[in-house]
Amino acid sequence: MNKDGSWREPHGLDEHLHSVAILSAQFAKPFNSADWAELAGLWHDLGKYRLRFQNYIRLASGFEADAHIKGEAGKAPHSTAGAILACEKFGVKGRVLAYLIAGHHAGLADWFDSLDYRLSSENSLAEYNEALAQSPPADILDHGIFTPDLSVIPGGKDGFALWVRMMFSCLIDADRLDTEAYMDPEKFAQRTEWPNIQHLLLQFDNFIETKAASAPATSVNSLRQDILRQCRDKATGTPGLFSLTVPTGGGKTLSSLAFGLEHAKHHNKLRLIYVIPYTSIIEQTADIFRSIFGEAVIEHHSNAEADPLKENHKSHLATENWDAPIIVTTTVQFFESLFAAKTSRCRKLHNIVDSVVVLDEAQLLPPEFLQAILDALNLLSKFYGVSVVLSTATQPALSTREYFDAGNNMRGLENVREIIADPDALYSALDRVTVRLPFDWNAHTDWDTLANDITQHPSVLAIVNRRKDARELWQRLPEGSLHLSALMCGQHRSDTIQSIKERLKAGIPIRVVSTQLVEAGVDVDFPIVFRALAGLDSIAQAAGRCNREGGIEKGEVIVFIPPELSPKGHLRKAEDSCRSVLYGHTGHPLERGLFEKYFEKLYHSCELDQHEIVNLLKVDGELAVNFRTAADKFKLIQDEDTASVIVRYRGLNGSNNDIEKWINTLKKEGTDRWLMRKLQRYTVNIPRHDATRLLMQGDIEELIPGLFIQISDYLYDEQLGLIPEGLLPSKSELIF
Repeated sequence: MNKDGSWREPHGLDEHLHSVAILSAQFAKPFNSADWAELAGLWHDLGKYRLRFQNYIRLASGFEADAHIKGEAGKAPHSTAGAILACEKFGVKGRVLAYLIAGHHAGLADWFDSLDYRLSSENSLAEYNEALAQSPPADILDHGIFTPDLSVIPGGKDGFALWVRMMFSCLIDADRLDTEAYMDPEKFAQRTEWPNIQHLLLQFDNFIETKAASAPATSVNSLRQDILRQCRDKATGTPGLFSLTVPTGGGKTLSSLAFGLEHAKHHNKLRLIYVIPYTSIIEQTADIFRSIFGEAVIEHHSNAEADPLKENHKSHLATENWDAPIIVTTTVQFFESLFAAKTSRCRKLHNIVDSVVVLDEAQLLPPEFLQAILDALNLLSKFYGVSVVLSTATQPALSTREYFDAGNNMRGLENVREIIADPDALYSALDRVTVRLPFDWNAHTDWDTLANDITQHPSVLAIVNRRKDARELWQRLPEGSLHLSALMCGQHRSDTIQSIKERLKAGIPIRVVSTQLVEAGVDVDFPIVFRALAGLDSIAQAAGRCNREGGIEKGEVIVFIPPELSPKGHLRKAEDSCRSVLYGHTGHPLERGLFEKYFEKLYHSCELDQHEIVNLLKVDGELAVNFRTAADKFKLIQDEDTASVIVRYRGLNGSNNDIEKWINTLKKEGTDRWLMRKLQRYTVNIPRHDATRLLMQGDIEELIPGLFIQISDYLYDEQLGLIPEGLLPSKSELIF
């Protein structure tokens, strides 16, 4: 129905099926699967021919008020008939199409104990028979010359699961777009043309020219310009896997962007996807890109604000299927989508084909999922036209390795080419710090001693591994010292980091204690940095916050053993691997060759397929794959027993009343999407048992199930953030 109440020309089922088939085939053509995707599109809604569905849709649309008299009331399932037809026509090979068709609303399913049962159920067979009873057009039922050929699977049996998900993506996007074009033509019209890569490259060149003209003539800036030049020069190389190994502070972000754009232009790639590990830095990267390219940049992550300057209706639509030239997203969003089963997550996958993917801080790929991730990257590179750039200062050992334990052998990335001509020379040229290691690796430094050492320096950064440690150390530092941890909401952290940068730029002395969040792309420059023992890559990241611009001859990084080591788990394994590599080492602690040894030891200590994702996605002769189970287990951020609390942070000067306005709106209007995304900037995650206690004490209220809001004024500290155990004594009350 049109907005004026008139009925628009019907979009017939035959027309819809043919349109989806054509569009789905178009999406799958780049990976040579157009015929499979076309047939999936042609049969995906076969169940809609049944009378029960036709009566339902007339009733639901209001087109025929008495439709309920002609059939059963309620919804009419329709996504199984085409799947059954595929299996009847092609036997076991038809299961490929069955996964796609049966899942185009509910998502990809496991075969055994799920899809096999569903296809043989009485209701599904009834749907199939009722649909055929209506004599669908012959050109719908006829599969023409199509013969299912599994030899075309990109990567063979090892690539089967990704291939199915890619075709599933083609079907989902085609179905949604065709439906949208009919049901909401105004919305569909907003999916307009984007600027091409050539145009974006011109914008980038103008930005770099302006930036270079105002940059001071320092040795560090000279090296950054040379790194940028090398990235441009190497961009014409054959598509595939690349590494960009540049020390922290070397300008990796803009240089990798230059490589991606030049490479995309030279090889006709469709888009650049920039993948960042932390939401805490993705916004600043997206803002930099947006200042260059404007609305061509799509920022897609859970914390993206519904800010008119950052997101309009057009850009929001592009987050659904990544049909835009530049995507900035998170490691979680990118890889969980690659292994997803849900339609919303899978929809974008086919638009990763023929793209350039930059993996920023590649060393942070989670070891427990590493094998599945590396397998997927190899497949994308070999068969889907994807060029991948591993961008990091501490290049992980991701090539094929043979360990003493055969069970821990890693199928690594193949034929990774380094972009920088002489990384060792670059590391030497960009060496701006002296690293002091512990004299005794078993001697723990207590907080009082450490605080005293830090206090001897007017401007200093201390980085610890845990939120508890950050608070313990901060409490012992002089008044005016700043604190950073995840107990502060996102807006509070951003404000504090901005304040730190302003004071450093103005030359005002400042002492900061932080968790490792300050290492994630936060461009601060201290003359001296204290770093608790951690992974070697973390120590290198800490060094990147020291003498970053080369303003002094040598900065100093002091590694200390904290009072308590990290709990058993990944952080402890990283500490142990670092200790093993550095113990007895007499050279520079951050020399490039040590990182390969460090990561080999780290990966050897981990289960690289801890959640058995690879095994779950293995295909057998019956084409039985556990898509749903694998997707449920592939969670880079595990669902822990935590609770989210919206805090009343009012800015560093207490004058920001936005949070009160949004909380009042939440209470009056409920959980609208734009509002919840605003409130994410004011949310802190704490253990659920702490939330339960705070609720019992009356410090928080539960507005709706699972959503807590701060009530007590004492719960959130202007320096420390949320204090789960209650009000802490002030610095003046502490006795040392």
